[in-house]
Amino acid sequence: MAGYAAGRNEVDPGPARFLSSLELRAKPQWFGGFSAISVAADGQKVVLLTDRSHLLEGVIERQADRISGLLVHSHNQLRNRKGQTMTSGRDSVDSEGLALAPDGALFVSFEGQARVSRYNSHRSAAQDLPRPKAFRVYEDNKALEALGIDSHGQLYTVPENSPGDQFPVWRWDGARWEQPFSISKYDGYLPVGLDIGPDGRFYLLERKFVWIGFRSRLRRWDLSEEGLTNETELLRTGLAAHDNLEGLSVWRTATGGLRATMVSDDNFMPFQRSELVEYHLPN
Repeated sequence: MAGYAAGRNEVDPGPARFLSSLELRAKPQWFGGFSAISVAADGQKVVLLTDRSHLLEGVIERQADRISGLLVHSHNQLRNRKGQTMTSGRDSVDSEGLALAPDGALFVSFEGQARVSRYNSHRSAAQDLPRPKAFRVYEDNKALEALGIDSHGQLYTVPENSPGDQFPVWRWDGARWEQPFSISKYDGYLPVGLDIGPDGRFYLLERKFVWIGFRSRLRRWDLSEEGLTNETELLRTGLAAHDNLEGLSVWRTATGGLRATMVSDDNFMPFQRSELVEYHLPN
């Protein structure tokens, strides 16, 4: 299922420290296009989402601080509102963001038709959350890339692109969407993944395409009802240090350390690669 690949050297980690990377390989045609990841508190159980609505459950294997393997235990495709397996069409493409609720429900954000759907289980029918008018004007391939959930069950999503010098942050409180605050936009980086860490802070993974490869950036803010404060840039990689990192999961080790586990989207291109990438983060 997977082969190990050491990290490259073109990384300026800033406050983050590179730990390891793992190239993922498998034969099924659907394998690839990974857009989101959720790592459990034990740092082992993992859920992966592809941008073609495939959902994988498995276990991350480790040797000391290095990821050494990925065991996939189950695989299925998401279903639409009618309970039918998503196979083609605008509803099924570009499943981009993933958030797991404490009650076991899954939330997935989509770009093809900008929306967020709730799933009671991995194989249940989709329950689409109401769509505000603002979601309907986002470009098909620049919409709701990033999705996260806080300890109160509130969802947060950010579009990959938007006009102006700010990215709007949308929050679902269980009844309606609101846009309580925005995030600064600069240096050409676009949001592709987010997570609310075990420390309650807001983490945003961004990417920048530069012709021959990608650069990635990870920023963090303190999160409160009043907004986002104390912005910190944790990571900015060199060109092609990793592939097209899109999914982000932040978790805490048994000894109290913070980890950021990320996954890349290979776009089903032979010259790109699917990989898991992991960094140690400052507390």
